Amino acid sequence: MSASLATVSYIGATILFILSLGGLSHPETSRRGNLYGMIGMTIAVLATIFGPRVSAAGIPWIIGSMVVGGSVGIFAARKVQMTQMPELVALMHSLVGLAACLVGFANYFDPSAAAGLTHAEKAIHETEIYVGILIGAVTFSGSIIAFGKLSGMIGGKPLLLPARHWLNLVGLLVVIYFGGAFLHTESVSAGMIPLIVMTVISLLFGIHMVMAIGGADMPVVVSMLNSYSGWAAAATGFMLNNDLLIVIGALVGSSGAILSYIMCRAMNRNFISVIAGGFGTGGGAPAAAPSGEAQPAGEAVPISAAETAELLREAKNVIIVPGYGMAVAQAQHIVYEITQHLREKGVNVRFGIHPVAGRMPGHMNVLLAEAKVPYDIVLEMDELNQDFPDTDVAMVIGANDIVNPAAQDDPNSPIAGMPVLEVWKAKTSIVMKRSMASGYAGVDNPLFYKENNRMLFGDARKMLDEVFMALKT
Repeated sequence: MSASLATVSYIGATILFILSLGGLSHPETSRRGNLYGMIGMTIAVLATIFGPRVSAAGIPWIIGSMVVGGSVGIFAARKVQMTQMPELVALMHSLVGLAACLVGFANYFDPSAAAGLTHAEKAIHETEIYVGILIGAVTFSGSIIAFGKLSGMIGGKPLLLPARHWLNLVGLLVVIYFGGAFLHTESVSAGMIPLIVMTVISLLFGIHMVMAIGGADMPVVVSMLNSYSGWAAAATGFMLNNDLLIVIGALVGSSGAILSYIMCRAMNRNFISVIAGGFGTGGGAPAAAPSGEAQPAGEAVPISAAETAELLREAKNVIIVPGYGMAVAQAQHIVYEITQHLREKGVNVRFGIHPVAGRMPGHMNVLLAEAKVPYDIVLEMDELNQDFPDTDVAMVIGANDIVNPAAQDDPNSPIAGMPVLEVWKAKTSIVMKRSMASGYAGVDNPLFYKENNRMLFGDARKMLDEVFMALKT
């Protein structure tokens, strides 16, 4: 393939990637967006393999690597459950970071990479290598920790070291100092020392950064690491002088940054406070007893599956709010069956999705789409909040912090000002939980004690099976 044809292929792939991002912005067009992305990536890979920069001797090695990687991808696609998607996404981000590190070291060792460059060009090239490895190392180690937290291997409670901000500042200054030393080395062997020191510090920084983030902020962490992986890919593109990698990396990096901003707005927090604040717990821990005006009044009133079915049967308008508990119980399919049954009976059923529901952006949308819930009844929080006063039953399945009225009523609450789904304004709200434990924010929920609220305790899938059986009788 000639250089001009490879360039045209790259342009076509870039257009398809842009169309892919546009398609992924809405559930109804997401399949088309995925298709555009797959076609674009196929074109990009083929144009690279058969382009002028890859020798014929190297093609078998590349194809062999693709077979191994493709086999792993197919295995993961078949075996990984939809509920495990957050940790899989984090693991994929780590591979991008690792690739950036390996490409950076390989590029530094390759004598032909800097051959014929002037002193200024060589300095720019080495800066690209240094920055690329730095971003890649932070992305790799941070994503591994995120994978551990999301999979439950590491607790969700933030690890806050003494003087952690000073530790980060000292690490940054050391990285800058060794960056200057790296640019002034005369040989590859001499440059390895500052490069390795920077890599170790970057790996430690990635670990420290994500360990300090609590479970409530994990959706932001996933989108943040998505952004980092994009910038790591862009840095790799600069190292390899590959325009397509630069463009793809910039697209992923910027879209991930925008998504992180959206997630932060959904929690009424800024990005810096997420990185430095350590908000949230491991989840499932008893909430601290509230005090003062925030003290819940009344008792939590339990309800049975049969009573829940009776309320749903008599309702005209129902709003379902799914959360991480639905994902853990893998209850999305029985939720769809109940929804389908109610709609056949003339009940207006809709779903309310909070931007940070679940453990990654769009987590609930993905689960509901897997269960074939119609896209037109899955609505965002802003589209539904004004409808709760006219709703007969608001059913919360495994959500907690995103339906907590303390966000509006208690200015001293850790989640004060956070936009929430106002389910307590419905005639009756039903919260499905295993226990009275707090959510990932680690704060009590006054919703549980409101007069119009009922608690349906137990595993979400088991209890919903009982509700569905009662509905059909």
